[in-house]
Amino acid sequence: MTRFKENMIRQLTRHEGLRLKPYLCPAGKLTIGIGRNLEGKGITKQEAVMLLENDIQECLDDLIPLFDAFDTLPEPVRQVLVDMRFNLGPGRFRQFKKMIAAVNARNFPQAAAQMKASRWYLQVGKRAETLTAMMASAQLPDEPEPLV
Repeated sequence: MTRFKENMIRQLTRHEGLRLKPYLCPAGKLTIGIGRNLEGKGITKQEAVMLLENDIQECLDDLIPLFDAFDTLPEPVRQVLVDMRFNLGPGRFRQFKKMIAAVNARNFPQAAAQMKASRWYLQVGKRAETLTAMMASAQLPDEPEPLV
């Protein structure tokens, strides 16, 4: 980064402040970070992917201690767990105690049955159907979704 950019970051941070949660600026616009006008400017696709990558890492950091040898689980199972944790957040995900126990026992069909027996399954529709099928079979779907 150039010295000029570093100086601009310091100056704009000093003038705008740093807010990590959305707020209304003096002009009444939804804003975040260091003066990013979400209503007028939004975010770029690259920024959206960067945020998602950070969120995925947060999910992994949260999930790894919950599962015995998380890295040795079949990839489709790990994908289901990250997807659910992303969707539910840490607290609601942990309410799936029987599913977590079934995954730790490597009983993926039972884990899928626990997913299907939840209110979450009814709330998220096709997503739940896809994830439950992935968990039950420990296989990826036939046609993967396109990348962003």
